[in-house]
This record gives sequence, structure tokens and C-alpha cells, in this order.
Amino acid sequence: MTVPGWAATVTVRDQAGRSVEVGREPSRIVCLGPGSLRLIVYLGAVERVCGVESLEKRDPAGRPYRLAHPELAALPSVGPGGPAAINKKPDMESLLRVRPQVIFVTYMEAPLADEVQRSLGIPVVVLSYGELGTFDTEVFHALRIAGRVLGCEGRAEAVIAGIESWKLEVERRALKGRGSKPVRVYVGGIGHRGAHGIESTERDYLPLEWAKAHNVAEDIPAHLGSHVFLDKEMLLTLDPDVIFIDGGGKALILEDYAKRPKVYEALRAFRSRRVYLLHPYNSYSTNLGTALTDAYAIGKALYPDAFAGMDPETKADEIYSFLVGKPVYALMKEIYGPLGGVVLFDN
Repeated sequence: MTVPGWAATVTVRDQAGRSVEVGREPSRIVCLGPGSLRLIVYLGAVERVCGVESLEKRDPAGRPYRLAHPELAALPSVGPGGPAAINKKPDMESLLRVRPQVIFVTYMEAPLADEVQRSLGIPVVVLSYGELGTFDTEVFHALRIAGRVLGCEGRAEAVIAGIESWKLEVERRALKGRGSKPVRVYVGGIGHRGAHGIESTERDYLPLEWAKAHNVAEDIPAHLGSHVFLDKEMLLTLDPDVIFIDGGGKALILEDYAKRPKVYEALRAFRSRRVYLLHPYNSYSTNLGTALTDAYAIGKALYPDAFAGMDPETKADEIYSFLVGKPVYALMKEIYGPLGGVVLFDN
């Protein structure tokens, strides 16, 4: 489609494989779908957002980009958002009311994106993080596409370089610290369509991969998928050296421990008090900043010598300040507890 009224336009190939012509450096944008708004915050273009999904107006816990920008809650709603809205026709009337010059949307298939674009007469640019809940370099492609539309190409490259630099630092320190035998680790309490207890875990847990630990959940048959619910007997059989607890499930785990302390104390990690807190990083797709802060905290807990001189809380604010524009670690700590801290259980 042509873009009337623009002296300069830019044509991008979006992540649905569509060629989209957009007015260069639009001042009014809308972000739909998991992680779309986060990318625009990373690009430093939050002031151009003219409407947000209702999900983004509600409780921002676990989404640092929203914690950093409470003003987004005051913007008009452009539909409900959430998993149920993925690849569904959006609220067309709400979109028209806010008069965006471009719509960024994640995980929409090309035929629907074409239909929405024709109906509204507004360019629709499809972005993607790759597989949901993981780290895929598709997200770098998304940043570059959005950056080109917004005239933020330099910022896009800086964000990509920053993420890669922090990731490589964690991996370098971890490889130095772990020796020939990786520490056997488990992460429990991971959210999955709601909060869960210690049985809820991930076979593919991004921060553990970066910290070069042996995730004992990887020993579970792959046909069960990435997210699995272990019974406690299986966890006792795996008996990891160290356990990390996702802050989103911490309250449920503390409650269950109070009822069944002997089950937990049968685990070597509980007996040795090597149970540490992490912050949830999957909330409306992957919060890359939190995944990085978790990886640093894991590295500090597992390899203190290799991570000497690195304070997880200070590092978290460095990462958040760069990616979302504000040091929001204190807010994350208030919600979930101290990153990398020992989780205390009463006997």
C-alpha cells in the first residue's frame, strides 16, 4: 500500500515476509501482541505510543518496561491483548480512535495482517521474538525492523550489542568458574498460565544455559515439552546440588514447605541451604533484561570467585537503565524479593 501525506517513506520486509511501506519516523504508533511494546521501549520511542492493550494497563509486575513507564497506563486502550488475542483480528474501532500512523504487532500471520492493513488503511508491521519464552536472535531482527521504521537504527544496534555483550560476559565468567563438571541445578516455581509451586520447571531455561549450569530438568524425556510439572518423587530422585526459586512461585513454595518440611529437607540443596531466588523473566514473552539479571545472579551463586566484584543488584540496574530507561530493580525486589538471595525456610 502507498502511504499518503508522507514526504518520505521506508519499505521494510516484516517477519511475516510482507513488504510494508511506512511513513518514515512516525510520531503515533500502537503496539499489539506479546513483547511488541517492550521492543519500542528498548528503542527509546515510548513517547510515540498513542494507545496500549488493556493487559499493559493492568498490574505491571514482572514487566520492567512497564514498571519504568507508569504513564503508559493512562493511554487509551486498543483492545484486550493477552495470549487469547494472538493472531486474532484486533479491535478495529479502538485502533481507529487513537489514529496511529503505524501498527506494530507480534505473531500475526500474513493474511490477517494484510486484511487489517487494508481495512484500516494503516501500515501493519509484523514482528517476532521467535519461539515464545526463549531467546531467539529473531528478536534482533525485530529490533532492526522497528528501528528502521522509527529512524532508531543506531539505538537498535546499541541494544543488540548490549544484550550480546552481557550474555557473553556471563558465559565467559561461567566457563571460567565451573571447571570440568557443571553444577547440577533445578529451577522451581516457574509460572505457566498462572503461579505454581516447586514442581513447575523448564527443561530449556535461558539463564541456566547462559550460566553453563547442568539443568537437571534436561534429564527428563524431551517428549514432555519444555515446560514440565515434576512430582516430588522425581525431584528427590534428581536431587540437585542447588535449587533456584522463581519469585512468582515463592509464596506457594513457602506455604507448601510449611506443610511438608520433611519432603523438602530430604533434598540436599535445602539441607545445605543452597536455595536462591530469581525473578520471573517470562511475562508477555521474554523480558530479556530480567533473563540477563537472572543469569548474573545464578553465576554469582554458583561461581563466586569467577563473578567476584559483580553485585547482581547493581548489575540489574545497569541493565534496566540501559534497556528500559530507568533503574527499576528496587521495584522488582519489592515485588519478588532480593535477586540471588538465599531463600529462608523455617523448620
